[in-house]
Amino acid sequence: MVNAASDFLGGGSEALAKLLEKAFKDHGRPNGYIIGTEGIAALVVGLRYGDGTLSHKVEGDSRLYWKGPSIGLDAGANGSRVFALVYNLHDGEDLYKRYPAVEGSFYYVGGFGMNYQQRGDVIIAPIRVGVGLRAGVNLGYLHFTKDRSWIPF
Repeated sequence: MVNAASDFLGGGSEALAKLLEKAFKDHGRPNGYIIGTEGIAALVVGLRYGDGTLSHKVEGDSRLYWKGPSIGLDAGANGSRVFALVYNLHDGEDLYKRYPAVEGSFYYVGGFGMNYQQRGDVIIAPIRVGVGLRAGVNLGYLHFTKDRSWIPF
């Protein structure tokens, strides 16, 4: 996992290794991961769109998209590469739902971070490395889908 994350996110950063170590300590080994990109813009109300590939231990690789609104003390925009660990995903169809999120971010030219999102037993731990100018705290959700849609709800 460390090698896959380092290769995709662009570096063997000690900070990246510590984030992965924390996720493994908190939840053990994931049974899948998502690699992709996303764009986010916010001015109190925010929108996030992303796309990537889910690699699942049993079901293999599949294309997926995500989107979601947010609201909070949040302003700016950023683009990120995302490497998300996926835990307890026994049926790939269980991923295609809305996952609530509380997020704080600060991008001044670049940024790096991880949070946890959970619905039922499925836990997603997205690690984001991006560029932009954005600061804030918000509430929202991510909705994973099989098809791209520009409607954020």
